[in-house]
Amino acid sequence: MEKKRKRAAGWREWVSLPSIGVGSIKAKLDTGARTSALHAFNIETYWSNGELWARFFVHPYQENDAKEIACDARIEDIRIVSNPGGRRQRRLVIRTDIRLGDETWLIDLSLTDRDEMGFRLLIGRTAMHGNLIVDPDHSYLLGKRKRKKKKKKKKHKLKERKKAKKAKKIKMSKWSRKPTGFARLIT
Repeated sequence: MEKKRKRAAGWREWVSLPSIGVGSIKAKLDTGARTSALHAFNIETYWSNGELWARFFVHPYQENDAKEIACDARIEDIRIVSNPGGRRQRRLVIRTDIRLGDETWLIDLSLTDRDEMGFRLLIGRTAMHGNLIVDPDHSYLLGKRKRKKKKKKKKHKLKERKKAKKAKKIKMSKWSRKPTGFARLIT
C-alpha cells in the first residue's frame, strides 16, 4: 500500500472553507497547537432535525471588519480547549472541509473570539496530520489568495456608475437589529 505524500506548506497560507461559505482566509499553520480555531462572533446555537447547529459570523480578513460572512454548521462536539494564555475554556467544535492549494479534506474547528490574535484562522497539528509538512522559512507555498477579476469599466458610463454607487450606499446603511443580536439588511 502506497503512503499518501504530504505536501510542503508555509507557516501561513491562504485557505478556503467552502462548506461554510468562506472563500479565502489567511491561516497560520501552528504545529504547537493541537486544535484548530476559527474567529467567530455572534455565535448562537439552535436545533434542526434533532441536531445541534451553530449560526455565527466570520470576518475573514485580518485587521478588517468590513466583510462579514454568515455561517451555519452542525456542532460536532463541545470541548475544553486551552487558550493562548493557558486558560481552559469550553468551545463549540464544527467539522468542515478545508482547501489548501489543490487538496481538500475534513477538519474540526473550534469557534472562538480571535479578534485580538494575528490570524483569524489557526490550523493545528490534528488538522495537518497526514496532509502537510510545515516549512517555517516560507509563506504561501500552496498559492496566493485567489481574487475575483474585475471587468474593465467603460468611461462613458461614469455618471450612471456614480448614481448606482450612491444608491448602493443608501441601501447598505439600512440595517435592522434583531433581539438575538444578528443584523440583516432590510430590502
